[in-house]
Amino acid sequence: MSKVIIKNGQLIDGNGGIPIEKGIVVIEENLIVFVGNEGDYTDEVDEIIDVEGATIVPGFIDTHVHMMMEYSSVQSRLETPFSYKFYQAIEYMKKTLDAGITSVRDALGTDLGVKKAVEDGIVEGPRMQLSINALTITGGHGDGYTTSGQTVELLQAGYPGMPDGKADGVEEVRKKTREMLRAGAEVIKVHATGGVLSATDHPEFTQFSLEELKVIVEEATFRIGVKVMAHAQGAEGIKQAVKAGIHSIEHGIFLDDEAIELMKEHGTYLVPTLLAPVAVLELAKETGMPDSAVQKASEVIEIHKESFSKAHKAGVKIAMGTDAGVMPHGTNLRELALMAEAGMTPMEAIVATTKIAAACLGWEDKVGTLEKGKLADIVVVKGDPLKDIASLGDQDTIQLVIKDGKIVKNLMK
Repeated sequence: MSKVIIKNGQLIDGNGGIPIEKGIVVIEENLIVFVGNEGDYTDEVDEIIDVEGATIVPGFIDTHVHMMMEYSSVQSRLETPFSYKFYQAIEYMKKTLDAGITSVRDALGTDLGVKKAVEDGIVEGPRMQLSINALTITGGHGDGYTTSGQTVELLQAGYPGMPDGKADGVEEVRKKTREMLRAGAEVIKVHATGGVLSATDHPEFTQFSLEELKVIVEEATFRIGVKVMAHAQGAEGIKQAVKAGIHSIEHGIFLDDEAIELMKEHGTYLVPTLLAPVAVLELAKETGMPDSAVQKASEVIEIHKESFSKAHKAGVKIAMGTDAGVMPHGTNLRELALMAEAGMTPMEAIVATTKIAAACLGWEDKVGTLEKGKLADIVVVKGDPLKDIASLGDQDTIQLVIKDGKIVKNLMK
């Protein structure tokens, strides 16, 4: 079995400690076999990758993406054949890898066949944890009903392998949770509040009842150990989700002090997606965003940043997620600069995108840090991201991407 050494770069291992100058990582097949100072390694190697002047980091992790979509106008969606989106996803997945994202949690819309195609090597893509589709109430976030009375879904469901997510009442949500699990869900996604993109609700509106949320957690987490993630933006909906035992709060725009204390008490993760409302405004004209979405995004950006800052200062566990698909795939790491602007140090932002993100997915034994025995997910970036965290948002900064021991991007040739 061949051994490859990556040497001569600043090494950030993802644990948050002081970087190693001139550190090395040694790979054998798809595993890391050594991390540390070059002088401490004496075995033979078969290949040397010299990354002088660059920084070696773990493969980045985005805990909230939608691999099967990029937001487009209603007319475009109506004119696009159903199967076309699977071919588009090939490009989205490659762009995600090119950004240095080697693992993702898909927050709805990607079915088991797409994951299997990546795992079997038919197409290249990040390692995926699937939610299949999100549970939502009639008229809530995720219900494609429009004010004209027509229904135009953002992502088509109801085809084999992609159950529709609408459910009302305890017994309907119980059955719908079981349907998602049957379809291959590795995490259950629920819309606990309204949202920015939906026309018939508001981010502060609470959706499922506490009883309904508890049943979802009972069916997924208590019965078979599958965690639940909740799109939750309003304070009351966030608190209900945490009390129900939900594992992570997605977005968390209107966090209040009580919600933050509850999250700390329960060990609940926050996945802030600061980039999502920013992208809504940036892409409004180009993609035909509805006026309601633009207005709501404008209202929440500063509130969102303030909530993030309060949660960070209070010590809430924060894992990086972007809502990629609302914005173009491959721009994921723009999120890190926004996290830094809202109070994180550059190192904290990197840890949120590596070690903490891996723990949020329950994959901390496999990825997230550069340590002996973990999968060889490694990224080499130009320069020093601790001095310029925003540079990671530029794909040209991402020089080398290794996923599971295989080079999937190389600009260092």
